[in-house]
Order: sequence, then structure tokens, then C-alpha cells
Amino acid sequence: MQRSCWALLVGLSMIVSAGLEPAAGEAPSLPAALQGLPISPAPSPLSSFYVSPTRIVWQSEHGVRNAEHLLQPKPGQALLSESIPPLELTTTPQHAAAVVLDFGTELQGYVELFTPMTPDQQKLRRVRVRLGESVSEVMAELGGAQNAGNDHAVRDQTVTLPWLGKKSVGPSGFRFVRIDNVDPELVVQLSQVRAVLQLRDIPYVGQFRCDDERLNRIWQVGAYTVHLNMQEYLWDGIKRDRLVWVGDMHPEVSTINAVFGFNDVVPRSLDLIRDATPPTSWMNGISSYSMWWIIIHEDWWLHHGNREYLQAQGEYLQALLKKLTTHVNEQGEEKLDGTRFLDWPTYENPMAVHEGLQAMTVMALQSGARLMDILGDTTLAAECRESARQCTRHAAQASGRKSPAALSVLAGLRDAREVAQQRLIPRGAQDLSTFYGFYVLQALAQADETDAALDMIKTYWGGMLDYGATTFWEDFNLEWTENASRIDELVPPGKRDIHGDCGAHCYVGFRHSLCHGWASGPTAWLSQHVLGVRPLEPGFQRVAVTPALGKLRWAEGNYPTPRGPIQVRHERQADGTIRSHIQAPAGITIERL
Repeated sequence: MQRSCWALLVGLSMIVSAGLEPAAGEAPSLPAALQGLPISPAPSPLSSFYVSPTRIVWQSEHGVRNAEHLLQPKPGQALLSESIPPLELTTTPQHAAAVVLDFGTELQGYVELFTPMTPDQQKLRRVRVRLGESVSEVMAELGGAQNAGNDHAVRDQTVTLPWLGKKSVGPSGFRFVRIDNVDPELVVQLSQVRAVLQLRDIPYVGQFRCDDERLNRIWQVGAYTVHLNMQEYLWDGIKRDRLVWVGDMHPEVSTINAVFGFNDVVPRSLDLIRDATPPTSWMNGISSYSMWWIIIHEDWWLHHGNREYLQAQGEYLQALLKKLTTHVNEQGEEKLDGTRFLDWPTYENPMAVHEGLQAMTVMALQSGARLMDILGDTTLAAECRESARQCTRHAAQASGRKSPAALSVLAGLRDAREVAQQRLIPRGAQDLSTFYGFYVLQALAQADETDAALDMIKTYWGGMLDYGATTFWEDFNLEWTENASRIDELVPPGKRDIHGDCGAHCYVGFRHSLCHGWASGPTAWLSQHVLGVRPLEPGFQRVAVTPALGKLRWAEGNYPTPRGPIQVRHERQADGTIRSHIQAPAGITIERL
């Protein structure tokens, strides 16, 4: 059964905000006052949902009355008279009055503050509103050692409240909200505080369930993490990094394919960066990101089979692939310029970066060759294959790091079983990143090490859940959890703040995004490898179903296709064999490999 997005937000109070659209073939009308003005429709793919707070996390010792009344059902409208006394915040020169609300899960959107009628309507009140992905973030001051900021979205601001009205604050990514009365001379009254969640109201066509509830939860959280980032374009983060990063899109697009199927946010975002980046430059200034753009297009073609869309990429693909071949020297060594980046843990390790970029160059050239075959440019396809073959002559020195070792497996440069035993399995979930952890899992699947991959997922991504995560983070290190507190509680004395005290590179402290789409890899991986569904021909005309249960007793779910979802259930029998039940739409040929 398909579930729409709001079905995952169980326990939250939400009301769908629906708008009216003109009937088919009927031109929209404008009021006379607007006719003749340069106005064009601004259709939005986003829907809005109202979310009520679920608990009072904290309130100041002085000056707060009726905070618990904010948790009661409210109409979403300022009223001349209130049946429930409003929240009151009374600040004095000695004591600031403030309250922190929890909305139960990470959200993208706004906070709305409703004010009741007061006798002194000429004296407008001011409040400081702090939105945060953790409790400690909403308690922080801007700047400082913990690096709280307003990058991409202003999440800490002082606003003036209307008399008998509503004030919207945002947008940003947040779960928690702190409200302070900043004026000692005036009492602030709030009759209602609610969040406005904005995202695409689309069904979760793909599904995954198994006998391990921790894995089920991880699949759902990865899906929701990407869903929140499916705004007008496909962002990487909803608080910081509200931008289109092409490399980061690859795990996101893999998750979209496994959960939502086709969604126009993907081609819109791919085309946005293509049009903003001449093929003589690298997308986002990063050489590997232009290579990910090539690889994403092959994945998109296999999943959706839209030849017209692929042909529209032809000219750019040709120029980009020709450029890529010029960055391989006679010895077969990649010589990519621009920013040389794989993931954050390897960022300052040139040996690891070269090892990974060598493999990525092979992957992108091989992918590009197959795309050129489809588009009929056999000459360039042959050039790409020759350049990829040349790359195999250069054996990049092994850095000992998991991310580039995994890419070497996926590029066919190293034996999967050998790399798994020597590099990927030792130390378990250590040396993973939330981004390239996806490719470590892919390499383990290629080595038939399903149990090792499942253990990594449960330890690493499950580790974020253990500390209160409702979406997956920009990065995570298991060492951060030593003597650390959860993100949904005040940090006790003597405990580490896993948000404010951790992070590295550009995501130190509260600049660290706790909702980052590139971290969703396990969702796609569980559908691709445990359910075992992957397209063999464009548009799922022919599909392989190869389950890999590992230690699991059973797994079931749906995988989206252009013809409708494929439904599968795999059960381990008493003799250890797997019995599969597969139901596919007409026009799809199933191969059990």
C-alpha cells in the first residue's frame, strides 16, 4: 500500500493546507486591480502541513505562565476572546522569560506565533525566536566556540509581533524552537505556536520491512531525510546547505528511485547545475561532482527510460566526457584539477583522494561510454573506454581508508572480497562517512558480505537514532558518542554536547547540519540489495531480483517502476534457502539471478 508523506509523522497534529486550481482548459482569472500588471503564475510543488508542539522541553525559572496551554488543540486563528489562557512571558531586568518547544521531528518550514487581544494595542511586543535542530542549538548564542549561525536560513532573529494577529518566522530546518521576551517593560502573550511543514505531498511508493525493527526505522528515516530536502530543487540540507550539490545528489537520487520513483525535482536540479556550469568547468567547482552528474544520468536512464530527456543531455555529456579524457595522462593517472574532494574524513588525505578519484574517473568514463552508445556516438564511446582502460594501468597507492577502497571495488580496479576482508570489514563502522558510507555498503554487497553491511548500518546510522536523530546528519563519528548527551535534551553538566562540541572542517559545532540528504544511503541499499531489485534494461523492462537476507529471516517491500511497483517478499526456509514471492506489473520481465 502506498503511504503519503504525512503518514510517517505519526503522533503529530497536522492539517493539510489545500489551494484551489483552475479547471482543466480554463484560464485563471485575475481581479481587475491586477489585470495588465506583469504577473505570472508561481506554481509550487510544495504542500503545507500544520504541526503542533508535542512537549515543553524547558522554561525559565521566572516569568513563564501557562506554557502547557500551547500543547492543547488550537484553531490557527487569532480570536477576540480566548477560552484557554495564553502563554505569558514576563521579562525583568534580572530575569529573562523564555520557553523551548519540541515539535517531535525535524521539519522544514516556518514557525507561526499567534497573539491575543491586549488592551495596549499601540505597544507592539518583540520576541527573540531561535530555531534549532537540537535543544542545545536553540539555547546557544550566535558565534562563539560552538559556531551557531544563520547561514542559508536565518534561524536566530528578533521579530516584532502584531497585535491580535499572526507572525511567521523562517524558513529553516528545525525541530526545536526557543521564544524569549526581549522587552522588560512589556508582557508577551501567545495564544498559539505552531510549525508549518513544507514538503512535496507525494506517496511513499517504495516500502521496506524485515524482521529487524532497527533496520525498518533506519529505512524510514533515510527516506524522510531526502523527502524534506525535495523542495523546489533537491537540496542537501534544510538548515545549512540549502543548495544543489551534484555529488551529494547521487545517494539522494538513489533513495528517490527506491522510495518515490520518478520525481521532477531530480531533472530540474540536474539541469539547473548543468545550465549554470559550462562543460569547461566542474560542477560546484568539484571535479568528482561533474563525474557524479554523468553517473546519476545513467542511473536515471536505467530507472525511468526517458530517451527524450537523455538526448537533451547529449551535447553537454559529449563536451564533459571529452574534457574528462584530457585529465588522464599517458601513464593512466588521473590529473583532475579544481577542488579534489571525496568525503569529509578523507578531505585532508591526498593519497586517499587520489585513490578515490582514480576509481571515480574509471566509473564516470565507463558510464559515459554506455551513454554514448545509447546516444549513437560510437566514436566518443570508444574514446571513453580507451581512456578508462588506460586508467587501469595506473595502480593508485592504497591509502588504507574505506571510502576510496570501496570506489576501487565499484570501478572494477580491485577484488571485492579481498578489499572487504582487508579494508572494509576491519574496525566495523569506524572510518565511515554518512556520504561515502553508501559506497562502502555497495562494495560489501559486491563481496557478498551482507551481514557485515547490515551490522554497519545498525551501528553507524542506528547510532544517530540512539542520540535522538529523526533525520540523518551531515557527518557522524562514533567517537563523538563517548559521554555525550542526546540532541533532544538539555546537556547535563559534565556531558559532551554531540551537536555543539563536535564536527570538523566546514561543519564545526552548530553549523553541522542534522538533516543531510547525502546520508540516506541505507534506504536505497536495503531496497536494492536486501530486497534485491535492480533494473537490467531502461525503464524496468527487464529486472533482476536477487535477495540478500544475510542474517535476516524475512524481508518484504515494494520498488517503484514506471509501470507500477514491484512487490516482493523473501523468506528464509528451514534448510537455509530463500523462498521469494514476486508480483510485477505487466510489461516487466523478472529474472532471478
